[in-house]
Amino acid sequence: MAAKIRLKRVGRKGQPSYRVVVLDGRKPRDAKVVAELGYYDPKTNPATFAIDNEAALKWLLNGAKATPAARDILSKAGVMAALNEARLKKA
Repeated sequence: MAAKIRLKRVGRKGQPSYRVVVLDGRKPRDAKVVAELGYYDPKTNPATFAIDNEAALKWLLNGAKATPAARDILSKAGVMAALNEARLKKA
């Protein structure tokens, strides 16, 4: 399975919020979720998010690819820095 970490849109029209989820990369945006990692709300000032860092790091180490929008949120949460540290320790 080609796993991708991406955003799944929830909320009503004009009030978007997103869940950060792991999906099969070949499925559409709102397909069945493999794992839910957190949420992102762009409508608040500043935008709020919460990520399960351990689960996200596990998925990334197992080969999941993050979309650019999800990568930005994971970077702000500190997951991408932890991924770089884990890869440096491995090498």
